[in-house]
Amino acid sequence: MNAVRGRFAARTVRVKAPGKINVSLDVGPLREDGYHSVASVYLAVSLYEEVAATSTPAEGITVSISPASTLDLADVDIPLDERNLAYKAAAIMADVSEYSTGVHLEITKRVPVAGGMGGGSADAAATLLACDALWNSGLSRDELAHLAAELGADVPFSLLGGTAVGLGVGDELSPALAKAQMDWVLVTADYGLSTPEVFRTLDRLRLAEGITVEEPDAVDPKILQALRSGDADALSRVLINDLQRASIELAPGLRDILGLGESCGAIAGLVSGSGPTVALLTHSPAAAASLAEDLSHHGLNALAVHGPVHGARIISDTLL
Repeated sequence: MNAVRGRFAARTVRVKAPGKINVSLDVGPLREDGYHSVASVYLAVSLYEEVAATSTPAEGITVSISPASTLDLADVDIPLDERNLAYKAAAIMADVSEYSTGVHLEITKRVPVAGGMGGGSADAAATLLACDALWNSGLSRDELAHLAAELGADVPFSLLGGTAVGLGVGDELSPALAKAQMDWVLVTADYGLSTPEVFRTLDRLRLAEGITVEEPDAVDPKILQALRSGDADALSRVLINDLQRASIELAPGLRDILGLGESCGAIAGLVSGSGPTVALLTHSPAAAASLAEDLSHHGLNALAVHGPVHGARIISDTLL
């Protein structure tokens, strides 16, 4: 890393970045490179990760988890070294920043770990923006998005936020004009599901059933139309997640949660991404709050959220 000119002054930039749900997810066949093409609609929702990036006089990157985190992380193994996606994001920014310093990243975890909501990707997006500000790198959002794509398919979306269509392996993003608020209840699990394992399970189920699918090249326009108009009933009829059956195969209790959610008043529900987070659609903020309360009485961890929301944003910039 390059030393900052002049006398060192510690500074902290704090950024929040949203988790996401997949309102739709079509998955193509296994490709020769081991990946799957997808066509998905991403929705950024009001459950945020926060990263506080603090400049340090010593070179290097350190990572810690904030005690303000709302997740129960007692049995969760979050790497705090170069395996951490936020660490990787800071390393990339250090490479492209002329006056980088040492940096400590304190991550406040709120988005479920391995929950299909892109929590690690939100950490990476927040770190890119925080380090850009911390080191006065002056990168545009497009330049940051290019770096984000090197870190994973979900990172550019957390940087962008809002609503977007994702093609390719999810990294070919096109913003979608859908600003009407939709209200959801997220039911999170106290365990995670491995995304590669969920995809492998889907491939196995398809092979056993003799199912062949085409490469997806577009999303259902009815989904985008429902999101644009804010028509929750119309959206409920077109929700789809090809990974859901594989997630339920690995975690059968998800089927019960989906059923309970609808019996308690959700219009519709689906597993978000590779799971195990379940997203339940409702008609209004009041309906979402009521459903979350009902589900909590059944012993579930349920949270009312809304979307779309903005992508990664700086919330404070402080000289220490």
